[in-house]
Amino acid sequence: MISRYGTYQFMKAQPGMHEGSPVARYYRADDPQWHWLEERDSPDVSDFLTAANQQHANWFTPLAPLADTLYQSHLARRELAVKSLETALDHFTFWSETGAEDDYPCWWRYPNGQPEQKTCFLDVRERAAEQPFYDMGDMALSPDEQWLAWTEDTQGDERFTLWIKALPNGTPRQLLTNIGPSVCWAEDQNVAGATLLFTRFDDTQRPDSLWRLWIEFAEQAPTHAPALVFQEPDPEFWVGVGKTRSKAWLIIESGSKDTTEVLALPADQPDTALICLHPRESGVEVSIDHRPGTFYRLHNQTGPHFQLDMRGEHDNASWQPLIAHRDDATLEGVDAFEWGLVLAERSHQDAQVLLRRLELDSHHQTLLDSYIELPETPCSQLLEDSPHFNARTLHLREESFTRPPSWYALDLDSGVRTLLKQVPVHGNLAPEQLVSRRVWATSHDGEQVPVSVVMRADLAGQPMPTLLYGYGAYGEALDPWFSIARLELLERGVAFAVAHVRGGGERGEPWYLEGKMAHKENSFHDFLAAREALVATHISQPERIVACGASAGGLLVGTCINRAPEAFCAAVLDVPFLDVLRTMQNPELPLTTAEYTEWGNPEAPDVAERIAGYSPIDNIREQHYPALWIEGSWFDTRVSYWEPAKFYARVSQAQQGAAPTLLHTDMSSGHGGASGRFKAWRDTARQDAFILWALGLAEASREVHSSRPQ
Repeated sequence: MISRYGTYQFMKAQPGMHEGSPVARYYRADDPQWHWLEERDSPDVSDFLTAANQQHANWFTPLAPLADTLYQSHLARRELAVKSLETALDHFTFWSETGAEDDYPCWWRYPNGQPEQKTCFLDVRERAAEQPFYDMGDMALSPDEQWLAWTEDTQGDERFTLWIKALPNGTPRQLLTNIGPSVCWAEDQNVAGATLLFTRFDDTQRPDSLWRLWIEFAEQAPTHAPALVFQEPDPEFWVGVGKTRSKAWLIIESGSKDTTEVLALPADQPDTALICLHPRESGVEVSIDHRPGTFYRLHNQTGPHFQLDMRGEHDNASWQPLIAHRDDATLEGVDAFEWGLVLAERSHQDAQVLLRRLELDSHHQTLLDSYIELPETPCSQLLEDSPHFNARTLHLREESFTRPPSWYALDLDSGVRTLLKQVPVHGNLAPEQLVSRRVWATSHDGEQVPVSVVMRADLAGQPMPTLLYGYGAYGEALDPWFSIARLELLERGVAFAVAHVRGGGERGEPWYLEGKMAHKENSFHDFLAAREALVATHISQPERIVACGASAGGLLVGTCINRAPEAFCAAVLDVPFLDVLRTMQNPELPLTTAEYTEWGNPEAPDVAERIAGYSPIDNIREQHYPALWIEGSWFDTRVSYWEPAKFYARVSQAQQGAAPTLLHTDMSSGHGGASGRFKAWRDTARQDAFILWALGLAEASREVHSSRPQ
């Protein structure tokens, strides 16, 4: 058969390919690797994805009532009308409200102390109404709080458009397209205008440059040409900008995965020359904060777990240590206030973050050094945004696997904690009916891997069907989080487990370093060890465990099902990173060059061999694969749509058993999936229906699908 995209022939169905399936119909003998799926403009590609979506829909039809039940039950558990916490700035108090039937919020404000004068100043529902996809990247208020700048992505490809408007009811003005999501006002505002800073992308969608734009406030004012502030030529480095809480400095970071250079501008003089606060040094990561007279530098120059230094604001004296490097904890963040600092410290032993309050006098003598109390362990305790530099009340956000998110105001003088808000949970299964446990799995090298589990308290003590989730990359920590949607699985007797594998950051910087580059194999061993520990401790039924991973977590799960397909009855791979070697060999793809310090540069033969040893798509073989639910997104710039599509095609060919291999590609979204909350919840319900079917908990599954893995 002749195609304008090449000559190929349709082959007779290979093993595992059912006659008439999309894989059988679109197989090309001259391209057994399915690389032709990378031709985005080919009608064959869209036809193939459409056919796979139809196959997915046909297979799923008997489970649609269950998915609808899950969705409706999820809605019944949730408070659909949502109001955020009110935040008082210098002149106005701001908050958002989302109506019970709305996907998107309205933003409101009133003059401080005058709530009767509240006004909606941005209706995001109207902005999104005519768009199949809508994501607001960032919002930023001008220093006088009378102008709003924001960015929008209406396609899902993470390329944003810049808008501004006078508050509350000015007409929105579109200023620029194809920029990064973040915007930041300088502190140079006058009656005529103010400066706004933003980033732009290069051809690989790397934010490679910082720009400033003078914005005139007058009606019908022309849009000025942006001025380049900084451009980063190294393809492994990304550029970002922020402002210190003191409002004195604009901080510009140019960073790769393991190296940071920090530049600064006086916030009230954004057109002056850049000041270098920390030059780049390979392998040294840095973040900077500020109090009047002093800069603070968090860095790993003297040790992998970071230490905190200080130096004068207006001199070039050497940095002096303030908080020394420790072997048992990683310093993860610093927030500066007029009275001192809040540090985030992660215990390596307990895989737990603690917030440390450090009050300092004008000579940097310590007045108080204490940890903020935790409600339970393990849990997540975060410092919420506190816009006032002199605030002596901290806002904290706390949650766990059994505790819904709660916001507190902590008075630093009295020590009194005031509950500001807690996410309400309705329905039959209340948070207090859940129990969370931590299991320690022994990996191949003897390392102890934490595994978190949440389940119904009344079912604890007996083996249960289990959903095992993992990520394990970029040092990202899967700290405890509460999920209302997860209650649908828990109520039906499913245990939810999280494998905190190396490559993540749950046990600090060493945990991350031992799961990246040449040590990536540890991640896979850890995940499979977590599965074995769940069985050995009688938490999980060995024949009823579903693996789940998204993005880089899809790489984790994809590799593990190649190596031990019998370990799982099914797997969910959501926008999964599966074609690792080929992607890392193509520097023209978005994000590839920035990933060299995470996975390695395969131009080196030994690196290419190492990546090829685990890259999921390069290790598919003829065997009995578990049931697979694979999700991709057409506009995904982080994991291209063809990675899940090629994996689906090749596993379908290699499949020696009867378990289904299903692919669904969302043709209107990007890496984050659906933008509206109701569509996202429906997607979750469909995924959960598949999980329940695979675990044998879908009521009609035995009658409908005889291919459920046993």
